[in-house]
Amino acid sequence: MHTIGSGPSAVPAHLRAQKGLRAVAEYNDVRKSARVAYALWCVVGIFGGHRFYLGDTRRSIGMLFTLGGLGLWTVVDVFLIGRRVREVNEARRAAVLARHRIADFDGSPIWLARR
Repeated sequence: MHTIGSGPSAVPAHLRAQKGLRAVAEYNDVRKSARVAYALWCVVGIFGGHRFYLGDTRRSIGMLFTLGGLGLWTVVDVFLIGRRVREVNEARRAAVLARHRIADFDGSPIWLARR
């Protein structure tokens, strides 16, 4: 059996691979889609629906009660959604890696690639 490391704390390679697959599945479950965020912006953007989707609850409530800053905030958000989706996904990816105790040495492991 092939192990990673040495001594009593060596982890068999197949267990390490299973850990990686669980992390991939978890990340796929929690990642946000830019398409969904833009679709929500089109339909309920003035009420902050896209921000609720991305987890920006305080800003969403602000948009809800001001009707998207009387539309101005909503128009500006169309240019910010893509970046915000990437930021949210990076934070969720880091949380998954930390939860599974997987080090991210090179910035983009093949099994949990950034999209």
